[in-house]
Amino acid sequence: MTQARIAIVFYSTYGTNHQVAEAAAEAARAAGAEVRLRRIPETAPAEVVASQEAWKAQFDKAQEIPEASADDMEWANGYFFISPTRFGTVASQMRAFIDTLGGLWFAGKLANKTFTAATSAQNAHAGQESTLLGLYTTAMHWGSVIVAPGFTDQSIADAGGNPYGFSTAPGALDDKGRAAVAHQAKRLVEMTAKLAA
Repeated sequence: MTQARIAIVFYSTYGTNHQVAEAAAEAARAAGAEVRLRRIPETAPAEVVASQEAWKAQFDKAQEIPEASADDMEWANGYFFISPTRFGTVASQMRAFIDTLGGLWFAGKLANKTFTAATSAQNAHAGQESTLLGLYTTAMHWGSVIVAPGFTDQSIADAGGNPYGFSTAPGALDDKGRAAVAHQAKRLVEMTAKLAA
């Protein structure tokens, strides 16, 4: 079976989605995938980032992780995108990166690859599902194959029951959330390997 090559692409303002991305990377590696963990570049003005201690701390912490690139997208045969929810859709930083991928899309280099997503918002009804569905709409335009977690494992229900992808509110990622993220990442790896075989 062909090895899954998973690009875990995340944007995190205060650290929640960074934690989710790290958990996904750990689980994907444990499932046998080669993984590239990549951060989305910050596009907010530096003075705005610096004006919020938690935002600045996360910005500084994430600098050790390479920025996502078109090369990472072409290399991967599966994608795990993780972004905060902003007014019912992905953060503008994530959208800005996606909007740079037109050349790859036009060349068909995003097609026939797996795609799953996770998100966070201030509370459970702040647009998390619409954010995930919006990311999946983009993936469908690419010709990617959606690998939502569905209700394929008890961990999904235990973590809040979002069949579209893991979602949470800000704060530490608890054990139930980690289990749901791990299941979603493992499922992505397994489906990617089957599709790429």
